[in-house]
Amino acid sequence: MKKFIYTLLFAFFSCLMLTTGCKKMIEDGPLENANKDLVFDKTDSLGKYAEEFLNNIYSTLPKGYNRIGNNLLDAGSDDALPSSTADIVQFYSNGAFNQVNLPDNTWDANYAGIRKVNEFLANIDQVPLKTPGFKQRWKAEARGLRAMFYFELIKRWGGVPIIGDNIYDLSSNLNLPRNTYQECVNYINTEIKAILPFLISPNTTSSYTTIYFGRFTTGAALALRSRLMLYAASPLNNPSNDLSKWTAAATAAKDVMDSVTANKFVYALSTATTTAHYTTTNMAALAPTGVINNYVAGVNKFLNVFSNRYSAEIILPYLQATNTGVEYNNEPIGYTRGGLGKTNPTQELVNEFETFDGKMIADNGSGYSLNNPYYNRDPRLASSVSFNGLYWLTRNVQTYDGGLDRPKGYGNATSGETRTGYYLRKFMTGTTSESAYTVQNHNFPIFRYAEILLNYAEAQNEAVGPDGNVYGAINAIRSRVNMPALPAGLTQNEMRLRIRHERRVEMAFEEQRFWDIRRWKIAENVLNGTLHGIQATLSGGTTTYKIVDAAPVKFEAGKMYLFPIPFKESAANNKMVQNPNW
Repeated sequence: MKKFIYTLLFAFFSCLMLTTGCKKMIEDGPLENANKDLVFDKTDSLGKYAEEFLNNIYSTLPKGYNRIGNNLLDAGSDDALPSSTADIVQFYSNGAFNQVNLPDNTWDANYAGIRKVNEFLANIDQVPLKTPGFKQRWKAEARGLRAMFYFELIKRWGGVPIIGDNIYDLSSNLNLPRNTYQECVNYINTEIKAILPFLISPNTTSSYTTIYFGRFTTGAALALRSRLMLYAASPLNNPSNDLSKWTAAATAAKDVMDSVTANKFVYALSTATTTAHYTTTNMAALAPTGVINNYVAGVNKFLNVFSNRYSAEIILPYLQATNTGVEYNNEPIGYTRGGLGKTNPTQELVNEFETFDGKMIADNGSGYSLNNPYYNRDPRLASSVSFNGLYWLTRNVQTYDGGLDRPKGYGNATSGETRTGYYLRKFMTGTTSESAYTVQNHNFPIFRYAEILLNYAEAQNEAVGPDGNVYGAINAIRSRVNMPALPAGLTQNEMRLRIRHERRVEMAFEEQRFWDIRRWKIAENVLNGTLHGIQATLSGGTTTYKIVDAAPVKFEAGKMYLFPIPFKESAANNKMVQNPNW
């Protein structure tokens, strides 16, 4: 604790201050030649520098994408592996992480964000803003961000020290005990309730997408509460299965859904077709002629959620300038642009995608065949995973042994070449050339409306069973990509499995699966043993496929559901109790 406080003392003087408008909120970098009196200027009726300080706090929000040693966090789950066996993200799937080697250690960053918020709240009142309501809204945004930072801490470590509005200095007593997990949940929830009246409500599409997109709005606060309540109700944090917690989680998600109708919030599942990522011509081999139009439409609608600058489905994005980072880090290695091929989806994830008529591939009558494994599948497979034969840029991906994108073949991969036979497709645009990168829109979706529907379906099913509301939420998500509705008459357990399945395929690579397998307490089942890939062999114009081992995985249920408290924190603070068995 003492070490992170020392770090935080510099946080106020390490913010970036740029002259920005509301459209660009996230700024990273040092604040040069700045001090408190300059930032919170008693003569600044516009609050220019104070607003820039607030804008900088947004940079602590989850950035997503390739943030763990240039890998997605999902490469530490059962959904993917990093292409390099040396990449630290796989410590989470091979059991090698500990108090010192903790790849996703955001302890310091989140407490630094909390301190920035406290600095802002302690000083903003001296700025003489003329515009009515701005100061209240800015305070509410800051408190909302602080609530988010606490949530990011407790989903990793359980209960953490709550420091309230305190701003510590070197003379302060820094030996602070941990609050319980439930105390932290209550604190976050209380903060959200307190700020709701003062936040912007996104009920005008034009202003939301041009001014408030990326700000902590009423919708963002409600979405955070939905995720908070869902996690608090889940088996990891609710071992007695208190149904009132599931009811609270269902209500929290329904608050967002009801706001779409009652308060005219702009959120909706996006069905935009502004960009035609694929045509029936370059996807013809992946679906029967009779359904190819619906199949391609489903692929394009799903990809458009992540490729446009603004989307009414995205409740809170991490805003970035246009860039090529996602493509550079993740595209197949055989293209002349020199992509790194970092993220390799597993066969376990690929197997989760149903056939286009709504059957799991292991079901009788599904029509699935390993001889043609990607034919007539859920459109979200081609939207999420690059597999052998999928069209990308100017050619089909070649992940057969000896192909352009797997030149050394199965078992011989070095850094960059796929270890599983797959690469990432989701988030990447298909509109650039094979030889040169063009900057693209990459705003990571921290919260999006599809998650709210999934949260609601899960909580409502646990609270009351698979009623019509549960079916309605899941079927809306499936309908967007032209997948058929769920079969009627599912039991509560059958629906539970279908919801978990739907969440896995819909939210793949959005930093959901990593936490889902922990809060559901199934990591010990899915991360012990072996993860798999596929080996494709091309001979005489015919490609054959074989499921193969990709990597051993290990998860110790007695301790790994929570991260260990970082060593420097427990060593410096004699009241910092370590998590069990670390």
